[in-house]
Amino acid sequence: MDVTQHEPTDAAGRVRRTKLQQRGPTAPEGAEGQQDRLTEGLRLYGADYQEVARRFATWLGLHTTDAHALVQILYGEERGAPLSPARLSERIQLSSGATTALLNRLEKAGHVVRTREHTDRRIITLRGSARVQELTDDFFRPLGERVGRMLARYPAEQLQQFEAFLNDLHLTMNEHLAALDEDEDPVPRSSARPS
Repeated sequence: MDVTQHEPTDAAGRVRRTKLQQRGPTAPEGAEGQQDRLTEGLRLYGADYQEVARRFATWLGLHTTDAHALVQILYGEERGAPLSPARLSERIQLSSGATTALLNRLEKAGHVVRTREHTDRRIITLRGSARVQELTDDFFRPLGERVGRMLARYPAEQLQQFEAFLNDLHLTMNEHLAALDEDEDPVPRSSARPS
């Protein structure tokens, strides 16, 4: 099934289609043009995801960094791998001290609970409070339902291909990030330090 056959029927879909059409000149045909269009579509998805996250933060009355941390905590818990403060610090790229301050704010707001459920009692496990899980469900449920309806329009084979594509993209991005981490001189060559 060709994705161009999926004409949006709701107002949000028409707005999205208009945004896609306003991207500027159409990429050329062929493999290079397709790569450009896919890259632009992924960039738009990333921007939309960030906007949803920003609105979630505003809705909860949190700074975006705090909301991002909260989502990471809830995601880890949902996947059966709850985070420790150290693991959260790695995920959100904050220092240990900044992560502690962030967790203190989330705990004071009643969003996060720190527990000691590991056999090594020194290890702290982060869990979302029952109330914040309800609030998160209330906020994200309509989006989940919309995405579910959109995905239902595609055949299973095409979704499997898309899933494989996303997994490959994730691996490729992580390979690039690892290469950046190994770079001994992260300063761009065009702005090299004066000798």
